[in-house]
Amino acid sequence: MITIEEARRLYDGADAIHDFDHVLRVLALAERLAHEEGADLEIVRTATLLHDVARGRVDYPTTDHAQAGAEFARRFLVGHPPEKVEAVVHAIAAHRFRSAPAPQTPEARVLHDADKLDAIGAIGVARAFAFGGHKGQRLWAEVPRDYQETPENSREHTPVHEYHFKLVKIKERLLTESARRLAEERHSYMVDFYARLNREVRGLS
Repeated sequence: MITIEEARRLYDGADAIHDFDHVLRVLALAERLAHEEGADLEIVRTATLLHDVARGRVDYPTTDHAQAGAEFARRFLVGHPPEKVEAVVHAIAAHRFRSAPAPQTPEARVLHDADKLDAIGAIGVARAFAFGGHKGQRLWAEVPRDYQETPENSREHTPVHEYHFKLVKIKERLLTESARRLAEERHSYMVDFYARLNREVRGLS
């Protein structure tokens, strides 16, 4: 439904956290999961290639990039079989960690999980700190026990906050058995990294 080169052009100017390198990593994971989960590979590939296309687009000024990406995909894929387009649209709309509709199809579950796997492990650590640098965040800060991420305290947010608020929870929220198996080692690496970071910051290691 769309080639890699066609998709690549849609990500010109994307930030380093959600650029086309991210898309290609998610694609490799999604193809692997699709084979193991019996998902439609064409739907998975198309949805994956378009899943972050609305991030930062001035013609889709919204904080919900998943819904905006789904709208973009529906327009971009005009002329393809409607049932396939709607399958792609649902997968994109349901891939977000925060406030997304629950994935209802094997293809949507595969995209959801592949995208989340790219947020943990070594690459997840690198992405968290790349995002923190992009936003001017501190390298490390104490995370209060009752901390909640809100627009009002966004200036206090750091990669360590993101780890406690989101990343450490990802393994338990994966939807496919295949992704849960892949997540074990990535999760363990990430937990060890942040534990060591905390020790080093305090001069204990």
